[in-house]
Amino acid sequence: MLFTTSYIARKGLCQVLRSSSSCGWISSGSSPACTAPSAARREHYNSISATHATFGARRYHYNISNWMSNTRMDKYTKESCGSLHPRNSTKMPLMSAGSSPYSSFMAQKDTLPRLPVPDLHATMHKFLKSARPLVTAEEYAVTENLVNNFIQPGGVGETLQQLLVERAARLDNWLSDWWVDTAYFRYRMPVVVWSSPGLVFPLVEFKNDTEQLQYAAKLIAGAVDYKDQIDNDRIPIEMMGGKEVDMSQYFKIFSTCRIPGLTKDSVCHHSQDPDTPKHIVVMHRNHFFRVDVYGKAGKLLNPEQLVSQLQDIVRRSTRDAAPVGILTSQNRNVWGQAYKILMKADKRNADHLQTINRALFVVCLDNVVTPSTGNPMTDAALQCVHGGGSKGNSANRWFDKTIQFIIGRSGRVGLTYEHSPAEGPPIANLMDHIVDYIENVKHKKLLAAVELSRPQRLQFTVPSELDAEMHRAGDVLDSLVEDLEMTCFIFESFGKNFIKSQKMSPDSFIQMAIQLAFFRIHKEPGAQYESGSTRQFLYGRTECIRSCSYESVNFCTAMLDPSYTPKQRLDTLLAAMQSHKSYVQQALKGHGVDRHLLGLKLAAIEAGMDVPPIFMDVSYNRSSHMRLSTSQVPAKCEAFMCYGPLVPDGYGCCYNPRSDSIVFGTSALNSSPETSSATFRDALETSLRDMRDMLLTTPKAKL
Repeated sequence: MLFTTSYIARKGLCQVLRSSSSCGWISSGSSPACTAPSAARREHYNSISATHATFGARRYHYNISNWMSNTRMDKYTKESCGSLHPRNSTKMPLMSAGSSPYSSFMAQKDTLPRLPVPDLHATMHKFLKSARPLVTAEEYAVTENLVNNFIQPGGVGETLQQLLVERAARLDNWLSDWWVDTAYFRYRMPVVVWSSPGLVFPLVEFKNDTEQLQYAAKLIAGAVDYKDQIDNDRIPIEMMGGKEVDMSQYFKIFSTCRIPGLTKDSVCHHSQDPDTPKHIVVMHRNHFFRVDVYGKAGKLLNPEQLVSQLQDIVRRSTRDAAPVGILTSQNRNVWGQAYKILMKADKRNADHLQTINRALFVVCLDNVVTPSTGNPMTDAALQCVHGGGSKGNSANRWFDKTIQFIIGRSGRVGLTYEHSPAEGPPIANLMDHIVDYIENVKHKKLLAAVELSRPQRLQFTVPSELDAEMHRAGDVLDSLVEDLEMTCFIFESFGKNFIKSQKMSPDSFIQMAIQLAFFRIHKEPGAQYESGSTRQFLYGRTECIRSCSYESVNFCTAMLDPSYTPKQRLDTLLAAMQSHKSYVQQALKGHGVDRHLLGLKLAAIEAGMDVPPIFMDVSYNRSSHMRLSTSQVPAKCEAFMCYGPLVPDGYGCCYNPRSDSIVFGTSALNSSPETSSATFRDALETSLRDMRDMLLTTPKAKL
C-alpha cells in the first residue's frame, strides 16, 4: 500500500495497514466470534481504510500525569489567524494567589530549556527495539539493514540530523510549527471523532427545563471565573521533577477558534486582543445567540442573571433553525469551501462568524434526546464526541470552537474541544474547577451586574447552494455516528490505591493490562501509543510512548499460558513495567522515537530530498500503526475523556485512575471486522482482575 507524504508524517507517523489478525469479525459479546462480516460491512470497512490511507488517521495525544509512584521494582506570544505554537501542561491545583498578570507565564520563554534533538543512533536503536515484537525475523533483518544504511557515516541520516540541529539552533522549538501544521492544519479529515475528544462531566439529573438552565448558568459562571484566574495570573506554575513546565496553553483555550481553509486550516486567538472578548455564544435548536457575560459596568453576571438570559434564548428558539453548525463536522476541504461561500453571501454572516470566533466559548443547550445505548456514561460520551447525528444534536454544535460545553436536557453534560491549541490536561483542569464551582457556588457571594444586554440572535443568511451541502454533511456525519462504537464504564474491583500498595506504578500497570486485553482478543501484540508530555521544554507538547515491547509480549504470553507459575508471571510483569518505565523517562526528556523520526522525514521533504527507504519499510509502518491509542487523563471527580480509535482496526482507550476504581472510555469502529469496544471492555476487565489475582497469590516477602 502506498501512502501520501502528508499521511506518513501524520501524528506519530501512523500509516493505515490492514491487520493480519487471525480472527475476523468480533462480536459484541464477551468473547470474539470468528464469523465472516457481511459484504456491505466489509465494503464499508475497506472504504474507510482507503480513506485513511489517503488522508491519515488523526488522533489527539495526551500527557500522562504522575505516571511513576512507588514502583514495584528496583529497580506562549500572541498570534492572530495563522499558525499556532502547540503547548502542553499537566494537572494543577484549583487556584492559587499570584502576582501581576501574565508575568510568571511569559517569563518562561527565557527560563525553560529548548526541546533537544535526540541522538540519531540512539533513536534508531530504540526504533529497532520497539519494532522487533511486531515483525517476523525476516522482516526485522531487512529493517536492520535499512537502519544501518541510514545511519552510516556521511549517509542521508547524518545529513538530515544536521538539518534538524541547524533548525533547533534558530527556533525556540524545532518541532512545534511542523507539528501543528502536519498534525492539525493540513489534516483534512473531519475534526469530529478523528481529532476532537469529548470530556464527560459527572452525571446529573434535571427534573425540569429550569434545572437544566440553572446548571448551565453555574457552568458558564465557573468557566468565566477560571478564565479570570488565568488572566490575573492566579494559576500556579506547575512542576515536574522539581522543574517548571510550560504553562502557555492556558492562554489559548478561551476566545480561540479553528478556521477552515481550502487546503490548510488556521486558528484565531483573541483572548489577548486590546478589546478582550466578554461574550459567549449559546446554541439552542441550531440557533446562535451572543450573550455578554459581563454587564455594562464590567461586572460578571451572576448565575441568576445568566438563567434569565438563557430563558430568553429558549423562548426565542422554539423551532429548529437551518443546520449551519453541522457544516463544521465535514471534511476540512469541503467545510473550507462552504465557509468561504457563507462568508461572502452576506456581510452579516461574516460578522456572525467573527462573533463565534471571538467568543470565550460556546454553550450548547440540547433538548433532543437521541436513542440510548442503555449505558448513561456511553450516551453522554457520544453526545460530547459527535452529538448523535443530523437527527440528534450535531447541528447544535460548532465543532471548530476550542471549547464548547454540552448541557443536555437528559443530564448528559460535558464538553467537546478542538484539539489544535491545547492538550487534555488544561481542559480537564477547567472541568475540575467548574465542577467544584457548581458544588460550592451557593457559598459564593456574587455581585450582580447592574444592567443586562439582551442576547443577540446571530441569524445566518444561507445561500441555496449550501442547502445541499448541509444535507450532505448530515449524511456523512450520520455514517460516522453509526460506525463509532463506544463503551464507557467504571472498573470497580480496585483502583490506584491497590496498585500502589503493591509498590507499582498505576499507569504502567494499566498500560500492561491494555496490552494484555488486546493480546487476549487478537492473539498477537498491537502497537500501542501512550502520550508523554514534553512540557518541561519551551512550547513542548507530546512524545509517543511506545508501550508495546518485547518484554510486554513475554508478559502477555505468560499470563495466557497455564504452564507459567504466578511468580514467573510476576517476573515478566516487572520486566515489562521496567521497560515501560525506561521508555517513559526517555520520552519525557524529549528522547522518544516518533517525533524525531517525524522531524527527519519532514527535513528531507523540506529540503527537496527523496524520502529515505526506512520510512517505507514494513517495520516502520507496522510499529507506527497504533492499534491501541491510549491516554491517562486524571480528574478529581468521576469524569473521563473519550475519543475514537486512531486507525480503522484499532481501539481508543482513555482512563482516569481513581482511588478505588478506574474510569474507562473505550472505542472502536463497527465497520471493522476485527474490533469491538464491548469485547475489549470484557477483555480489559478480565486482564485487570487476572493481574490482581496473580499479585495476591505472590508473597510480598519474596518481591
